[in-house]
Amino acid sequence: MGVIDRKEREKVEMKRQILDAARSLFLEQGFEKTSIRNIAEVIEYSAGTIYLYFKDKNEILFALHVEAFGALMQAMQAGIMSENDPFERLVALGKHYLKYAFENPELYDLMFVMTAPMETLECREEIWCDGERAFETLKFVVGECMQAGYFEGFDNETFSVMVWSLVHGLATLHLRRRTMIFAEEKRIQLLEDAYAQFVQIIKQYKSLAA
Repeated sequence: MGVIDRKEREKVEMKRQILDAARSLFLEQGFEKTSIRNIAEVIEYSAGTIYLYFKDKNEILFALHVEAFGALMQAMQAGIMSENDPFERLVALGKHYLKYAFENPELYDLMFVMTAPMETLECREEIWCDGERAFETLKFVVGECMQAGYFEGFDNETFSVMVWSLVHGLATLHLRRRTMIFAEEKRIQLLEDAYAQFVQIIKQYKSLAA
């Protein structure tokens, strides 16, 4: 490995350390209470080192959002590609969304649960665009279902919000440890069963003429 390759690898590794430390601190003590110095202390480098990679903590938050939403979009695309029938694509989309949330609790928390002053960030428009792309994917699949005769009489956007709210609620119940009232071995299964029952309910909304 040449000197240039080694330096590039070291830069990637350092950036990864910064992002991992920042994510943990943002979730533990909140975005506003986390400083660049706090992040530097965790990775045991000077604050000046972090400024070589990010101009401020807003840019760090943006990088974390881009990374998290990119992974979520991959999971959602996997759901779309796994089925040919429009309704089954919608079902798979929800399953992959839940799977992503369960397997990536910190990233999901950062994306949808953590309180952060997004309206004050210079990069807020880009962050909202990431979320909008994910929602537009859901609307696209719901639209395909409507073309196939499902959900007649419903508004696409409203129906999509309902579906998103359901899967987000199930994910958040688990990630915020609100399922502790159930036996540990059945918590995930219970949420998956709840989603399956929701699917059975909305599956009934199909035009007989379709």
